[in-house]
Amino acid sequence: MELRHLKYFLAVAEELNFTKAAEKLFISQPPLSRQIIELEEEIQARLFIRNNKKVELTEAGKYFKKEVKELFLNLESVTLKTKKIAENVSGEFRIAYISSIYSAAISELIQFLKAQFPYVNFKLFEISTSKQISALEQGKIDLGIVRSPIKSPKIKSQLWFQDGFSVVFNKHQISINSEKDILKLKDETFVFFNKDYAPHYHEVLLELCAFYGFTPKVVHESNNINSIVQLVKNGLGISIVPSTISKNNQDSALGFIELKEVNLLTDVSLISLKEDHSEITKTAIDFLLKKE
Repeated sequence: MELRHLKYFLAVAEELNFTKAAEKLFISQPPLSRQIIELEEEIQARLFIRNNKKVELTEAGKYFKKEVKELFLNLESVTLKTKKIAENVSGEFRIAYISSIYSAAISELIQFLKAQFPYVNFKLFEISTSKQISALEQGKIDLGIVRSPIKSPKIKSQLWFQDGFSVVFNKHQISINSEKDILKLKDETFVFFNKDYAPHYHEVLLELCAFYGFTPKVVHESNNINSIVQLVKNGLGISIVPSTISKNNQDSALGFIELKEVNLLTDVSLISLKEDHSEITKTAIDFLLKKE
């Protein structure tokens, strides 16, 4: 039995007319009749009742039609899954993100991608913007989530969203109620990102403080936004963080005041290689763009 036998059978079973089925299959009627006879002989079952007036399915034919249709649906599903695996040759898709990105969206992305591409192994890496750019150029990751700027001729970027900035402080130690009180923080200890780890972000934080009329006394540094927030919670200083961080930290000990007067925003972008046309990359980017 060959696949063509099943295709010919389905055509006749759906049309219940050999002439129409032959036209649908772009073959003549005699070869079609011979193929159906061969199929019946092979499975040793009569599938059609034929007379001069009409063609009908036997009970065996009705059952066979149902099962063959199911078989073709399964074959189509297998073909699609195989195509998706082939689009990512290694069977692995690597996504990098910076620590200051709201993690719920990343978790939802992975769950969504696993459902869409069940045979691909998805891996997450927390990496700084500069290291992501280098890793992407070297083919070590497939998709990056970074804060701009991105300076690389090999990379294409898509703006995901723009993020503001907020002061974060320990409410048991610091008493401020609004943006107008920011200058009161000029003598406080600050916790910032390490200048070598995130130079652009470090400069932005200094610029923010300058706008409010002071130079921060940076005593502690970290390369991870969650560590910075934890240091603030532990009373070791205050910090300025992306406003989205407040979504992840509903701790009663922490206070957040958004800095709106300065009107300074940071671009969060999705990056991939310019020659990357994989369906997985497109699906991931489309999903995240719909989340904003």
